[in-house]
Amino acid sequence: MSKTDEKVEKYAQDFKDKIGGSLDLELLKKVTVACGPRIFNNDAETVSGSSESELATVRKNFLIKKLGLKDDDKLDAGINSVIEKYGKSNRNKYRAVVYYLLTKHFKKENVFN
Repeated sequence: MSKTDEKVEKYAQDFKDKIGGSLDLELLKKVTVACGPRIFNNDAETVSGSSESELATVRKNFLIKKLGLKDDDKLDAGINSVIEKYGKSNRNKYRAVVYYLLTKHFKKENVFN
C-alpha cells in the first residue's frame, strides 16, 4: 500500500468519524492526490478554520484556481458551511477532506474526472 493510499484511508476514517454519511472514496483519492506533497507535512496537511489567511488561501488556490469558480460571496458561504459541517471545534480538519467537501458542495466533481 502506498503512502498516499494510507492517507486516503486515514481521511476516509476521519470523514466517517466526524461527518458520517456517504463518501465517494474515488473522489476523495483524486482530491488527495491533487493536494500534492503537502499532505505529508503535518502542518500543511490540515486547514485552520479560524485563520483568515488560511481560508483565503483555500479560496484562492483551490476554489478559484483548481475548481474554476468565480470570486464572489458564495465562496465564503461554501467555506463556512464546510467548516461548520466538519466541526468548528475540531482542531484537525484535514485539507483533503475539506477540499473533498468543497468539491461536493459546489458540485464540481467533474474537475477530477
